[in-house]
Amino acid sequence: MTYQTNSDAQTSAWNYLRANAYSRLADRTTETQNRAPAPFTIALSREAGIDADAVARAIGRRLGWQVWNQELLVAIAERLHTRASDLTAVDETHVSWLQESLEAFLEFHSVTQLAYMHQLVNLLLGLGERGECVIVGRGAAQMLPAETTLRVKLIAPLKERIAALSQRLGGGATNRIARKIEQLDRDRARFVKDYFHRDPTDPANFDLVLNLSRLSPDDCADIILDALHAEQASRAERARLRAMDSLAMPA
Repeated sequence: MTYQTNSDAQTSAWNYLRANAYSRLADRTTETQNRAPAPFTIALSREAGIDADAVARAIGRRLGWQVWNQELLVAIAERLHTRASDLTAVDETHVSWLQESLEAFLEFHSVTQLAYMHQLVNLLLGLGERGECVIVGRGAAQMLPAETTLRVKLIAPLKERIAALSQRLGGGATNRIARKIEQLDRDRARFVKDYFHRDPTDPANFDLVLNLSRLSPDDCADIILDALHAEQASRAERARLRAMDSLAMPA
C-alpha cells in the first residue's frame, strides 16, 4: 500500500509538471501569434549507437548555431548544483519510485527523476523559444512545437550500429554491445512515451528520417539544411498569403 501511494504521488507530480509545461507552450503560442514567428530549432532523435553528435556539430558549424547534447546535462547539473556525471542514472530513462527510493537509500545517485525532468523541461522550453540551436535527444523532437521545430530521426541497421559503437568504445564483445544498444533503445523509447506521450519509433512523428548507413554526417547536415531552408521559405510564404488575405478583407 505504501508503494502504491508513493508511486501515485510520483505520477501525479510528473503529470502536473507536464501539464504546466504544455500550458506554458500554449500561452507562448497565443502571445506570439500576431508577432514575428519564433526562429526554428533542429531536434535530432537517434537510435543507440549512432553518432548523432557528429551530425549535430556539422549542422552547427554551417549555421553558426549552438549544439546541445552533453551540454544539456552540464546545464541541468549546474542548476541542480551537482555534476553532469550524477545525471547518468536519470538521463533518457524512466526510474520508478521504488528504484529511485532504493538507489537514494544506497546513495547510488542523489538526483531524482522529477528534479531532472523539471530542469530538462524548463531548459527545452527556453531553447525552443530562442531557437537557432540543435538539440540531440532528450525528447526535444516530441516536446517542442512542430511549427518551429525541424524534427529529424537518425537511423541505421543494428549490425552497423554495433560496429560503430564498438569502434568508439575501442572494441568489445559483439553480444555485449548488442545488448547495450538494445537496452538503450528501450530506455529511450520508454522515456519519450512515458514523459512526452509520443512514439519515437513512429516515422510519422518526424519531418525527416535519415539512414546513416548510406549517408555521412556531412551528407545528413546538407539534407537537413535543405529541409530547414524549404520550411523557412514555406512559412514566409504562408505569412505573406495571410497578410494579403487580411488586406483584402473589407473594412
